[in-house]
Amino acid sequence: MLRGSLLPLLVWSGVACFVYFVYGPVVAVVLGGLFAVSFIVGFRLRRRAGHSVRCSVYGAVGGALDKSMTGF
Repeated sequence: MLRGSLLPLLVWSGVACFVYFVYGPVVAVVLGGLFAVSFIVGFRLRRRAGHSVRCSVYGAVGGALDKSMTGF
């Protein structure tokens, strides 16, 4: 379970570091912003559906990481 949940975080961190060194900090900030937007949208959708705050946070993180790993 832990390995499966850490893999997307490691991939996001690795891509952000690679983009930072190759293209510059602005692109890494944009990448982080895309992750933040997908987290916020997932959180709001779960809260509107009546989930608890804890469930919404876990689901939003999982959803953002799941959608980002579709190509792998």
